[in-house]
Amino acid sequence: MAAAGPGLGAGGAVKTLALVLEDEARRGGGGGYCSGDTVSGQVLLELAGPLPLRGLRLEAAGRARVAWSESPGAVSGAGTWGVAVRAPGPGPRREAEVRYLDIRQSLLRDPPEGEENLVLLDGRHEFPFSFQLPQEPLVTSFTGKYGSIQYFVKAVLERPAVPDQSVQTELQVISHIDVSSPALLTPVLRSQEKMVGCWFFTSGPVSLSAKIERKGYCNGEAIPIYAEIENCSSRLIVPKAAIFQTQTYLASGKTKTFRQMVANVRGNHIASGSTDTWNGKTLKIPPVSPSILDCCIIRVEYSLAVYIHIPGAKKLMIEMPLVIGTIPCIGFSSRNSSITSQFSMDMSWLALTMPEHPEAPPNYADVVSEEEFSRHVPAYPPPIDCEEQLCCPVFAYIQEFRFQPPPLYSEIDPHPTDVEEMQPVTFML
Repeated sequence: MAAAGPGLGAGGAVKTLALVLEDEARRGGGGGYCSGDTVSGQVLLELAGPLPLRGLRLEAAGRARVAWSESPGAVSGAGTWGVAVRAPGPGPRREAEVRYLDIRQSLLRDPPEGEENLVLLDGRHEFPFSFQLPQEPLVTSFTGKYGSIQYFVKAVLERPAVPDQSVQTELQVISHIDVSSPALLTPVLRSQEKMVGCWFFTSGPVSLSAKIERKGYCNGEAIPIYAEIENCSSRLIVPKAAIFQTQTYLASGKTKTFRQMVANVRGNHIASGSTDTWNGKTLKIPPVSPSILDCCIIRVEYSLAVYIHIPGAKKLMIEMPLVIGTIPCIGFSSRNSSITSQFSMDMSWLALTMPEHPEAPPNYADVVSEEEFSRHVPAYPPPIDCEEQLCCPVFAYIQEFRFQPPPLYSEIDPHPTDVEEMQPVTFML
C-alpha cells in the first residue's frame, strides 16, 4: 500500500490518501503482472472535514528511459598550434524514452449541475478501480546502471486553489521466457587454444574446450559445466567460470555498455604438462533479472565464461551465450528429479544405523544340520597314533578343514533323499 501524508486545503483537511492493490504480493516482486492481466485496487481517502474536489483520477504508466552523459572529448585545433585539447565540463547528454503503458481513469462522479466542484463529507471514502494491461508484449521491469523500465499506478487528488496531491505505487511486470523452447534447448560447445610465451621464447600451448547442455536456464538453477583443460606450458594455471550480465543502452545513435559478474566458481590448479576435466561442475544462478531482448533502447544479456588464468599472460577465455528465463524447462527438471529420487533410493542404506557391537557372522555348523552333514561327510575313522606311524612331527600334516564350503545354489537338488553318496575324507600331505 502506498500512502501520502496529510494535506491542508480549503474547506477541510486530507488525513490519508492511499493506493492499495488487491494483490500486494505480485506488486512486491513475488510474481509480477503480465500482458493482458487485470490490475485492481482502491484509492483510500480519509478527510477531517468536508472537502470540495475538482476531481480524483487514476493514472497508469509504463516506460523505458535511458540517460547518460558522454565523457568530454578532445576538440582538434582548439589549443595553441592546433593541438587537440579536452573541452571543459561534461560531454553531450544522451537520452531516450519508450512508452509501453498510458491509462487514465476518473474515479469521481460528475458534480451536481451548475456546480464546478464536488464536496465530500468528512470520514473515510473508498474508490475502487480496475483496468487491463495491453495485450501487446510488455517488457520486464528493470533498473540498471544507465536506465530503467518501470510501471506505476498513480492517484491524483485535484482541489480548487490548492496544488494537486498524489500517491503512486510501482507495478512489477514480467515478460515470460520459456526455456523449453527448441532454440534454448540446444547445447553450446566452444574450444580455444593459446600459445604461452614471449616473442620467440614459447613455453607451449594451453587448450580449453567447454560445453553446456542447453542455452536457457532460470534463477536458482545450477548450470553443469563440462570442460577439458590441457596445460602444455611451463606455468601453473587456474581454470575458472563465471556468469556475466551485460547491459546495453541505446540513445541518439550511441551505445553505452555496462558489464558485471554475477556468479563465479574456481577449479584446481593445473601443473605444467597436466590436464584437468570438469564433469558437470556446477555454477548456480543467483536471483537476477530475466534476459531482456525485446526492448529497443535497453538490452540485458547473459553469458557463461570459462577462462584460464595464466601468470604473466592474457587469460584464455571462452564465452557461451545464456538466456535467463522465467518458465523452467519441464523435461530437464523431471529428468533431474527422477535421477535424484533414484539416487536417494539407492543411497537409502546410509540411513540405517550400525549397531554399537557388530555381530559375528553365523557359524557354518549352526546353519547345516547334523543329518545333512552326515550325508556329505562320513564318520571319521578311529584315531591313530601319528607319532608311531609317521616319521615326522604331527604339525607337519595338516588335516583338511572339517566342514566343507556350502554347495553352489541350484534349483535341482543334486542329492535326492533316496540316494546316498559318500565322499571320502582325504588328507593332504
